[in-house]
Amino acid sequence: MNKTRLLVIMAIIVATTAVFWFDLEQYLTLESFRARQEVIHAYVLVNPLKSLSIFFVLYVVIALLPLAAIMTLAGGAIFGLGKGFIVVILASGVSAVLAFLLSRYLFRAAVETRFSGITRAINKGILKDGPYYLLTLRLIPIFSFVAISVAMGITKFRTWTFYWISVLGMLPATFIYVNAGTQLSQIKTSNDILSPELIGSFVLLGLFPLITKKVLTTIADRRRRKHYPKPKNYDTNMVVIGAGSAGLVSAYIAAASKAHVILIEQHRMGGDCLNTGCVPSKALIRSSRIASYLRRAGEFGLGHHPVNVEFPKVMQRVRDVIAQIEPHDSIERYTNLGVECVTGKATITSPYCVEVAGRKISTRNIIIASGARPAVPPIPGLAEAGYLTSDTIWNLQELPERLLVLGGGPIGCELAQAFQRLGSQVTLVEALPGLLTREDAEVSKAVTDQFEKDGIRVLAGYSAVEFSLNDGKRTVRCESNQEPIEIIYDQVLIAVGRRANTAGIGLEDIGVRLTDDGRVEVNEYLQATYPNIYACGDVTGPYQLTHAAAHQAWYCAFNALFGRFRKFRVNYSALPWAVFTDPEVARVGINEQEAIQQEIDYEVTRYNINELDRAIADGEAHGFVKVITRKDSDRILGVTIVGSHAGDTIAEYVTAMTHGLGLKKVLGTIHIYPTLSEANRFAGGEWQKTHLSPRLLSFAERYNRWLRK
Repeated sequence: MNKTRLLVIMAIIVATTAVFWFDLEQYLTLESFRARQEVIHAYVLVNPLKSLSIFFVLYVVIALLPLAAIMTLAGGAIFGLGKGFIVVILASGVSAVLAFLLSRYLFRAAVETRFSGITRAINKGILKDGPYYLLTLRLIPIFSFVAISVAMGITKFRTWTFYWISVLGMLPATFIYVNAGTQLSQIKTSNDILSPELIGSFVLLGLFPLITKKVLTTIADRRRRKHYPKPKNYDTNMVVIGAGSAGLVSAYIAAASKAHVILIEQHRMGGDCLNTGCVPSKALIRSSRIASYLRRAGEFGLGHHPVNVEFPKVMQRVRDVIAQIEPHDSIERYTNLGVECVTGKATITSPYCVEVAGRKISTRNIIIASGARPAVPPIPGLAEAGYLTSDTIWNLQELPERLLVLGGGPIGCELAQAFQRLGSQVTLVEALPGLLTREDAEVSKAVTDQFEKDGIRVLAGYSAVEFSLNDGKRTVRCESNQEPIEIIYDQVLIAVGRRANTAGIGLEDIGVRLTDDGRVEVNEYLQATYPNIYACGDVTGPYQLTHAAAHQAWYCAFNALFGRFRKFRVNYSALPWAVFTDPEVARVGINEQEAIQQEIDYEVTRYNINELDRAIADGEAHGFVKVITRKDSDRILGVTIVGSHAGDTIAEYVTAMTHGLGLKKVLGTIHIYPTLSEANRFAGGEWQKTHLSPRLLSFAERYNRWLRK
């Protein structure tokens, strides 16, 4: 906290202490006011405007203390109902904003730093429903005037919105108090105004905004549904559209809960992950890594032999791996689990009906899990030249001699390195300044350095602007801040992102809202525009990860089946991910650049894996563990690991963050020697070393010296 803030806080403390130390509140009691009422009235008659101004300023200041009620009564007694009401409501609004701004200046940065996760969730709610909550609190006068202002100041509530909603919410109680003030002689204490009946009325009035919102939401929902009559009976409890990770998990949970569920898939069970994503890419990466190990045989005392990559056999192994895993996601397995599997293209014709293969299915709930497809940019000449995506590259039977990869994200990086190690000459073009730009700069550099060591040509900061095909020769022109370059290639892989599969399934026809980038818009319960329609996985995001889709699927299935009893908000606080390059990159929580963006007061603890015994023995002594914690705390905010098997090693930190365990708990856990997971314990040790008390160490030194005498 800077000196200015500290001085302001000290001034407030001194002023507040002085009020009570010198018993100044005695002048703000009903008895004191009655004793001076005639003098005050005489002054007001002579100086009407001046007295209004003085009262306004006094009210603004005094309302910052828990004494606003007396001043409100005084306003009615001095100026009458009309003038008194106007001056009090204006002054109370200004006082509320003053408390709001003071709180924002003094406390918001510190609170956001210390409780970033909580404040992000609160601010998200404030942006969505903040006005309703503030109006509710202001309408119920039993809640502290100042406390509400201070609490709202810590959030990202807009100042002007806070002001006019505060004034609106204080109108009823202010009117009652000012009116009561006109009959001051009949009031013994300010508490006499609030009878139990009146308090009950205020509570009902305070709930009115939330009730109104609920009613308006219900009316809007019914208006949307009016063209879609609700069936008297349903064919099924749930229809799931899409049999990828999200759809399979949703259907599994529904069937396990003894609900009748129909799973519709128009292509292949298992979705992208099994057929064109995680499974084939990891099988290909494994082959490429074995090729890399063979080239490194001399490092391990083995004879060097040329690596002969038989690409058709590599691709056959990829297909064999898919075939081996395929039964886990098959129609037969899910049918045996109690899921009715239907093959065909699904069309949602109403919030209660899905059509597939000429069959109309009435359903109580719908889960959209239709996934995503590779995005293809509209670059001139690309379609004519031909291209591959992460969906179609598995059809290759001949290894491209020169492979161009557009996109330096996870998919582009993984496949670029795999094909380079299998024998292609790979050029990777990324429009942004580096690879894997969501990660810290040192992570991007570690991957880029290895790519260049492997022989990959990395062109960061370049954009492909035109493709051409002349006499069978494919070329692309790329531009950057430097000179444009022309690249000759044999095949191009487009890996610039993925787009949700929302077209053609009836969403637009029934009015389901989509985001600007085409994903299904959902709330924190994963409900779409209609509360009985849910979405999970790549079709809604925000994380296009197989395990994220499965994570969301649980919330969708539970909320759809049992939401009338209890609904759960989806939680991403400890969601990990990995990029399976060499070195692997794994992360959970925030990284350093995100901590800076969120203005968190953080610390970095780093352990270099080149010091780890197992990594040295494996010939993989490179990379690091980087832990982000709060300043002077072992609470883990995020972890990034770069190195061999990082995706496996990070699991311990995922558990720690999920269950609120700090670095000291990780340090105190026994790890097998020698393993890569020991890096986690050593990272905890690095944190501990920097937080040992110098005084305690000095005492220990003197104590041990004394013991030697």
